[in-house]
Formats: sequence, C-alpha cells, structure tokens
Amino acid sequence: MNNPFGYDPNWTEKYKSAIKTADEAVKLLRPGQRVFIGTGAAEPLDLVEAMVRRAPELPDTEIVHLLTFGQAPYAHKEMTQYFRVNSFFIAENVRGIIQEGLGDYTPIHLSDIPRLLDSGKLPLDVAIVQVTPPDERGMCSLGVSVDIVKTAISNASLVIAQVNPYMPRTLGDSFVHIYDLDVLVPTNTPLIEVPTPEIDDVTHQIAENVAALIEDGATLELGIGRIPQAVMALLYDKKDLGIHTELITDGIVDLVKSGVVTGD
Repeated sequence: MNNPFGYDPNWTEKYKSAIKTADEAVKLLRPGQRVFIGTGAAEPLDLVEAMVRRAPELPDTEIVHLLTFGQAPYAHKEMTQYFRVNSFFIAENVRGIIQEGLGDYTPIHLSDIPRLLDSGKLPLDVAIVQVTPPDERGMCSLGVSVDIVKTAISNASLVIAQVNPYMPRTLGDSFVHIYDLDVLVPTNTPLIEVPTPEIDDVTHQIAENVAALIEDGATLELGIGRIPQAVMALLYDKKDLGIHTELITDGIVDLVKSGVVTGD
C-alpha cells in the first residue's frame, strides 16, 4: 500500500525486536487469563484467529470486549469449554451463547467502562488490539475504534498489537506510543466493513415518524441498525443539527458534508 499518512517506512526494522507473527504472539497467552479484544471494525482478526487455533491450550480464558463486528469464533458454542465471553454489549455474534447462559453480559454505560478498568476491579492480563504503523515519532493511531481501547492498553499487563496500514490514522486523543505495545504483528488485512442495512417499507414508515419529531438545532445520538440509518436519510431538510454519539456512520458523514449537521 502507499503511505499517505506519514507512517515511518522503516518501522519494521527499527522495532524488529518486538515483531512476531500472529501465531508466535498468542503463544504468550496463558490459561486462566482475562483477554481484552479491540472494538468494532478494528477487531484484530489475525490475532483472534490465531488465539482460537490455540484454544485447547487456553482453558478458563475470559474474553472481554465491547462490540465486535467480526465472526467472534471464540464465541462459538464448541469454544465455550475454553473461552468464557464477558461482553459489555450484546451483539449478534455473542447473543446466542449469552442467551444460553454460556457467556456473560456486564451491563454498564460506555462512559463508565474506562473508570471500571482504571479502578482495577476488572484487571486485564492481555489486550489484543489493532493500530496504524508508527510515524517517525513512534506514535500509532487507534484508527476507527478508540472508545475503551486506549484505556484497555494502559491497564493490560501485556499488549499485543496488529499493525495494519489499512487502518486510517485518525486524529485527537487516539494515539499510543509504540513502546506502550509489547508485541507487534505486521499485517495487511482489510478492515471489517459494516454494510448499510436494507430499508423495507415498515422501517421507512417508522423513520418518517421519527424524523418528524426532530426539530432544527436538535442534538442526536444515532446508533447502528436499520432505523437510525433510515432516519438519517430523511434529515436533509433540517438545520444546525448536533451529534453526540459513540459511533460515526457514513450517514452522519454525509449529513456533515451537506451542512445539515453543524453543531450550532
């Protein structure tokens, strides 16, 4: 891939001592540990798959995460003899085992999770995450999923990072220094993409009713799923909307570009 974001082209040589393959990296995991997995579309798939290949050697491993968009192979029923999922969000890929009592759900506000991790009440042995390659100063961006990942990195005893040039370099409080990452796993795996859901007639009718309630200048939280996406498509006649949300979708980006979302 090309290098439009100022990545250090020599990073693999500069940090060679920390570089391992995915299979080598997960050999550092031990039975009975609590392992955090990075969020959403930034789920480090190569590392997750390597961890699952080691499943028989990792009994009593607790997997902690928020929302992941991958297949969550560690949450398949046959894996519950090795892995116990503890999720802060019941996504489709873990709903089955949680409903069967084979996994756990910890109900908590997203904004409270960093405080929980910092408090030491849920200590993390390992954090498995995904970042951009470092720049010349050694700074890596968490890219599309910062959320609770940065706090997990600062609290985990061992941090294994999939380093991926496909990850966009996002700005803000999204950076970690490469020396805060214990193991670096170079990869060129495209990120997970979440397809836009199809909008049926019923969903469209619900969205029309919701959009009619939204006044100019309103502040919105727009989550995932069909109805929020359908509502966004009906907001182009609104003015000066604001957004306060844990995630940004293509629909929000389009509203910003069109001048509907201004924050005014």
